[in-house]
Amino acid sequence: MSDKNKDIRGRRPQYTKDNVETLCDAKYVRLYDLQYSEGKHYCDASRRTKDELVALKSDSEFQSMLPDAVTIAVVVILPGEEPKLLLNYEYRYPIGQYLLSPIAGLIDPEDRDGDEPLVTAAVREIAEECGLTVKPTDKVTVLNPCALSSPGMTDESNAFLCAEISVEDMAEVRQDGAVGTELFAGFELCDIPEAERLFSTGRDRYGNFFSLATWAVLGYFLSTYR
Repeated sequence: MSDKNKDIRGRRPQYTKDNVETLCDAKYVRLYDLQYSEGKHYCDASRRTKDELVALKSDSEFQSMLPDAVTIAVVVILPGEEPKLLLNYEYRYPIGQYLLSPIAGLIDPEDRDGDEPLVTAAVREIAEECGLTVKPTDKVTVLNPCALSSPGMTDESNAFLCAEISVEDMAEVRQDGAVGTELFAGFELCDIPEAERLFSTGRDRYGNFFSLATWAVLGYFLSTYR
């Protein structure tokens, strides 16, 4: 590590539990007040309990932590066809719209117990959200182990993975595995020209915007399979 980086780290606020106040503690999201100096406060929306807050982690804990969720570029290989990217339309409550989205979901506590928690979570989410079973002959790869979603507002993080899955027939793909608040409204199976259009315009076929995660997955698909 360079001296310059050491100087930057030395100037950052050092949080303890004593200067973190819980403002809201709900089932799926929490809001914390981080007092970074006397009389100065910053709000942090988080899925984590106070003990697990990212702001309280040491350098080594931060660098080795698991993310909150997984986001998967599901690449479907149909017989005799070029690879296609599978996206779905999922209702996003804060937006009030069905947004074109990658297959994604939170890492469950039981996912953390195995040797490959990111892959385990991804395989489960693929089964729940599109009905596909990842076979031993399919390939699941971790692309990014922990990307921070919007660090000016939240400590939420996602791992990005790619799952390349051989599918005999698109009739295998279904959306009857919704869990909890999840609402789905169909799929989009994107070839390269459609992925290029989505990536360059930032709008789905209905003219609606989509998330940064969708844009990232489209970019990966184009850079790898074009």
